[in-house]
Order: sequence, then C-alpha cells, then structure tokens
Amino acid sequence: MKRIVTIAFWVLGLVFCYLIYRSVTGPIEFNKIKTDRFTEVIKKLKDIRNVQDAYLKINGKYADNFDQLTNFVENAQFTITSQRDTSWTEFDRSFNIEVMRQGVRIDTLGHVKVKDSLFKDDSRYKDLQWLPKFGNLPQAKFTMKTAEIEKNNVKSSVFLVFVKKMDVIGDLDKDLVAKELTKNSVEDISGDEIRVGSLEELTVNGNWPTSYDAKIAKE
Repeated sequence: MKRIVTIAFWVLGLVFCYLIYRSVTGPIEFNKIKTDRFTEVIKKLKDIRNVQDAYLKINGKYADNFDQLTNFVENAQFTITSQRDTSWTEFDRSFNIEVMRQGVRIDTLGHVKVKDSLFKDDSRYKDLQWLPKFGNLPQAKFTMKTAEIEKNNVKSSVFLVFVKKMDVIGDLDKDLVAKELTKNSVEDISGDEIRVGSLEELTVNGNWPTSYDAKIAKE
C-alpha cells in the first residue's frame, strides 16, 4: 500500500511539473507560431496593397475583386516617361509682339509589364486571395471590399482586405487564442482580424505593428 501511495505521489509530482512547464513554454510556443503565421499573412497583404496601388495609378480606382487584380498583373503595363522644362516663343495678338512661354514636356520612353515590375518571375500573384495552409485549419481566403468616399468635396476610391485571426491561429490553444482576439495595443495586432486599407478613411495602412515590417525586411 505504501509503495502504491509513493508511486501515486511521483506520478502527481510529474504531472504537476509538466503543467508548470507547459504554463511557461505554452505561451512562448504559441507566440512563435502566431508570429510566424501572422508574418506570412502580412506578406500577402503587402502584395495585395502593392497591386492595388498600381491598379489605382493606371485605372484611377481600386480593383473590386481578386480576379481583376490577377488579370491586371498579367496584362497591364506601366508607361515610363521623362519630363523636362521647355520654352518657346508665341505671338501675342493683344500686344502684337512675340512673347516667351514656358512649360514642361513629357516624353514616353517605353513600357514595362506590371508583372515584371512587381513580381518578376514569381507567380505568387495568381493566388493572392488565398491564405497559406496553416496547421490543421482549412485553407481560408482574404475578403476584399471597395467603396467610394468623399473627403473635402473630393470623391476617392478606397479598399479594405482582411482575414479573421481565427482562420490563422484557430487550431492553437483555445485560451491563448481567446486572449489574442481581444488584444488592443500598438505593440500587437489589435482586434480579431488582420487587415490593410479602410472603407472609412483614405489610408492603405495595415493594422499590424512595425515589428512585423522589420521582420519581413530581414528575410
């Protein structure tokens, strides 16, 4: 009987030690996996933002969906121009004299494909709407929305692309995930989604802290 009690205490002690160990290492492991996954999501959001920026420059508005973005990357071109100051004389009929005029001359030098400019030989633009496959989670898609807002009597095109954090870390520790969804700090990605752009403001910023930009820049 004494031997059984001793073994039971040993087992309980080991379980207790394991629980302490997991209470320390669990959050550390969670944060590492979370940061790695969020980084991959942000990389794609940056790609989407770059393509939308190019689309706006050429078309005057943002693309409404990912099919438009893919088609744009595959077929559109940037026009390369140069500009220089120029002057000329012009007859002024009011004063019956020649007068000097000045202006800017814009010359077209050539064209470059959007695909070559933004992605070179990489074909990742073909699946911009898809998140990477994370753990045991089903592969999810980004949601894109566009609108037109008016600021100071000027109408402007805006876009928003986002994904729910649950689609990225939903297979991890439930308690730690629940805490992550309620974070509200400049050092974290606040709220329950990762996003870029806005439907209310003229911004193409993301809601992630600069630490993610620094991490991506080092890769």
